[in-house]
Amino acid sequence: MNTSRVTIFAGHYGSGKTNVAVNYALWLRQSRPKVMIADLDIVNPYFRTKDSAGKLQAAGVKLLSSDTANSNVDAPSVPGEINSIFDDTEWYSVIDVGGDDRGAFALGRYHERLLKDSVSSFLVVNMYRPLSRDVEATLEIMREIETAARLKFTGMINNSNLGPDTTAADIINSIPYAEEISRETKLPIVMTSVTRSLAPELEASIHNLFPIDLEEYVWQKSQK
Repeated sequence: MNTSRVTIFAGHYGSGKTNVAVNYALWLRQSRPKVMIADLDIVNPYFRTKDSAGKLQAAGVKLLSSDTANSNVDAPSVPGEINSIFDDTEWYSVIDVGGDDRGAFALGRYHERLLKDSVSSFLVVNMYRPLSRDVEATLEIMREIETAARLKFTGMINNSNLGPDTTAADIINSIPYAEEISRETKLPIVMTSVTRSLAPELEASIHNLFPIDLEEYVWQKSQK
């Protein structure tokens, strides 16, 4: 996979973008000495990047997260150190953008600085979530995010899953959905993420497979 200095993950609530972003940052750290991940959700969702703070710290990934993350405070908030993403270009940065257009507004304020950098922006999709089960609804979400963030997506990630109950057949059945989105948008499918245990069963049949670790509490929180 080609890696940009800044990689953005965005998608609808429940798409699993945060889990993918965390796993990507951990993967990136294996080959890059300086990696940071920024939690750019402007309201408290069900799962924050900060939930994985211990794992990220152990791997040497720097976490930028607001002081109100994982608190009972439900107010717009972005990390105070966010400008370090652009000021120190020795770091590879991963940005986890909040669900749909409301979260993407937080990213829009950095539009000019992103235009001057090496940036990949990925739409994370999940056909098994209620509000993005069909291509038309998913495309509407994509357009809302792009407008709010003032940034065009450069690729998409098929993260279709049913949490710990996901089977290899579930992943295979999601491929036509992802391919149709790719055809409609002209965006390449840069990865299909699967739990690590399913990867051996699927690696021969799915291109750009990306094994991830899904902690069960993440799935449980997303269902509430």
